[in-house]
Amino acid sequence: MDDFLSGPVRQSSAAYRLVLYRSDRTDYVRTAGEARRDPDDAYRFLMPLHGELLVLRDSGQARLRPGTGGLLSPAAPLRVVQDRPARALVMTIPAHEVDDRLRPASPLTTDLDLSAGLGRVVADMVRAVGDERETLTEPQFDAACDRITELLCIVVAGEDRPPAPGHLAEVEAVVRRYVREHATDPGLTGAAMAQDLGWSLRQIQLALQRAGTTPRELIREERLRLVRDRLRNPLYRHVTITDLAHATGFSSASALSHAFRQRFGVTPRELRRNGVPH
Repeated sequence: MDDFLSGPVRQSSAAYRLVLYRSDRTDYVRTAGEARRDPDDAYRFLMPLHGELLVLRDSGQARLRPGTGGLLSPAAPLRVVQDRPARALVMTIPAHEVDDRLRPASPLTTDLDLSAGLGRVVADMVRAVGDERETLTEPQFDAACDRITELLCIVVAGEDRPPAPGHLAEVEAVVRRYVREHATDPGLTGAAMAQDLGWSLRQIQLALQRAGTTPRELIREERLRLVRDRLRNPLYRHVTITDLAHATGFSSASALSHAFRQRFGVTPRELRRNGVPH
């Protein structure tokens, strides 16, 4: 893919490389035979800045414009066509950095949305690294690219491709912290949480499934624990059960009472009056 990447080098290290690619209507072609004869051990993250690139592959085609991106596999045959001159940032990523996170399949993804959410964060980081090329040391450049690659793999994983087990644990930890911090929000749902965190709902569900729970169950559990703690706190002794229910995201006192009894074996009023085991 080196011919495809001809252009000013923004930054490079032993592991990563960032290039400003400028096309002049010359198509790039990498055939299956070339891929076999000249194997490559790096992926390319292609992020258009101006114009349009048409990416052709065996499974179909995709048009890449500013606000979109593609993660291109070195092992797959590929053709990139442009009708007019275009510019793009192209980041070279060691294959193991991608394959270790997106097992078992090596992705060839050309429909990434970089206009919003986590995709936009990735795009902004790539541009920032390119802009700061004169100030970043090689270790700093590598550290920034490591983080970009981690986030990019989350974007690629999307709805269909589960992240690696190590990443699932990270997602679970972040989700649990988020739920603790937002438990009193009546609009807290799995979908709302996914939107705020920049992950797909499917990723969050997979991470929590691994821990034996679901977004809904985790939210309910955190709210019930919060209610229990407030019932035991003298500072809340004059707060009514109804007000406590509304303040912790429950629709009514009866909804709280039913869920609380199911979880702890007593009602909120019984706990406040008599106390119960932990």
